[in-house]
Amino acid sequence: MKKALFFDRSRLIIKSLTDRRHDIDISEVKALDGKGVSILHDNMRKVAERIILAQRNQSAVVLMMGAHVIRSGVQRYILDLMKRGYISCLSMNGAGMIHDFEFAMIGATTESVARYIKDGQFGLWKETGMLNDIINDAYYKDPSTGMGEAVGKAIEQGDFPYKEISLLAGACRLKIPVTIHVGIGQDIIHEHPNCDGAATGATSYNDFLRFTKILQELEGGVVMNFGSAVMAPEVYLKALSMVRNQAHKESRTVNRFTAFVSDLYPLPEDFKEEPSKENPAYYFRPWKTMLVRTVADGGESFYMNGKHAETMPSLWAAINELEKT
Repeated sequence: MKKALFFDRSRLIIKSLTDRRHDIDISEVKALDGKGVSILHDNMRKVAERIILAQRNQSAVVLMMGAHVIRSGVQRYILDLMKRGYISCLSMNGAGMIHDFEFAMIGATTESVARYIKDGQFGLWKETGMLNDIINDAYYKDPSTGMGEAVGKAIEQGDFPYKEISLLAGACRLKIPVTIHVGIGQDIIHEHPNCDGAATGATSYNDFLRFTKILQELEGGVVMNFGSAVMAPEVYLKALSMVRNQAHKESRTVNRFTAFVSDLYPLPEDFKEEPSKENPAYYFRPWKTMLVRTVADGGESFYMNGKHAETMPSLWAAINELEKT
């Protein structure tokens, strides 16, 4: 008898989120009152200056982020910057989308890998798997739909008790592009029987093309990366190459912009030079890709070492301070 080639997902045990212990809840989301917020470094003011100037010149201000940014509870700071026109595109990975969705639905998110991987329950939660239904339905109704657009619209228009802190719903409401960049097999919803690889791949690729279109307006703008070691620098690199390819054909350049990275990785003061291949830091992509190589022909770069719970509010505070001057 011929052996089955694929894993049979229909036999999986999928439980409700009500059975899951959540490591983070709504109490972690910070109030937008500025209490305890300080401008951590003068470089934050310099980045804020570039963002304000980019907004005035109608250049792109792109915020790329890892999922831990959402887990740090700074949603209201990001939403406020979006409302005020200081972010023209928001990009995240699939995990970020999942945390945003769960927060909006139940006011909690995040499960312990150590706790749930032991019996194979990690990621197999019915309500979170509804994301696949949203993505599938949107794609088969309109193949040009992006994943971020589909999920943001579903949260904004659906019965989600905590949608006011959802970045995806906020982007939908404000008509700001939100792009989701997934790696097949990297996200818990890919475990579920209702995951459609064609819909997942197509909607995320549509988002990549939207993201690339936005980078066409990056001259004089700002691209930021908060906490994404792989997705942000890699997606940005390919998109920028496409944009520069077309610009070169039209005798234009996309070189004069600001790159800003905020992460926990400690970089030296002279990070404008990339490390040697013998140095493990060479493989920290945000450094060589965003802070050195792609700004080498007229751009500038800044780095802030710190926790997202501190650096994102710090950027917000720096913009507020400069607005008043």
